[in-house]
Amino acid sequence: MDGIQKILQFIDALSECTGKAASFLILALALVFCYEVVMRYCFDSPTVWAHEFSAMLFGTAMITSGAYVLRFDGHIGMDVVYNMFSVRGRAILDVITYFVLTLPFLFVLIWFGGGRAWKSLITLEHDSTQWGPPLYLFRIMLPIGALLFFLQTLPKLARDLAVVFGGKTEERG
Repeated sequence: MDGIQKILQFIDALSECTGKAASFLILALALVFCYEVVMRYCFDSPTVWAHEFSAMLFGTAMITSGAYVLRFDGHIGMDVVYNMFSVRGRAILDVITYFVLTLPFLFVLIWFGGGRAWKSLITLEHDSTQWGPPLYLFRIMLPIGALLFFLQTLPKLARDLAVVFGGKTEERG
C-alpha cells in the first residue's frame, strides 16, 4: 500500500504543478489583451494575432488546470442535493458518477482528441487565418489535459473508496 500511496501523492503533486503552471497562462492572456488594447486604441494599429492567440492561451489554461481544480475539489456541483448526504453517501455518489459520467467523458476526450491531435501533428496543421498559427501545438493540449484530469481522478477515487469501504467518516480531500 505504501507504493500506491506514493503514486497517488505524485499524481497530486503533478496536478498542483500543472495547475500552477497553467495560472501563468492567465497572466500571459492578460498581457496579450493589454497589448491589443493599447495597439488598437492608442496607436490605431490592431494586431492580427491577439484574438486567436488569446483563445489558444485560454483554452490551454482551462484544459490543463482541470486536474488542479479536481485536486482541491473545486468543480461545480449540486451542493443543495450533495450536502443532504453523509460523507459516506457523497463518496458513494462520487464513485457512481465516476464510472457512469467522468470515465466515459474522459475516454472520449483522450481517444478522439488524441486522434485529432495526432492527425494535426502529422500534417503540421496550421490555421487558415491571416496569421496562420500552428494548430497542432494547441490541439495536443486537449488529450494532455484530459489525461492529467484522468490521472487526478485516481487519487480521488481511492479516497472515495476508502470512505465507502473503510468507514472513514472525516471529510475527504
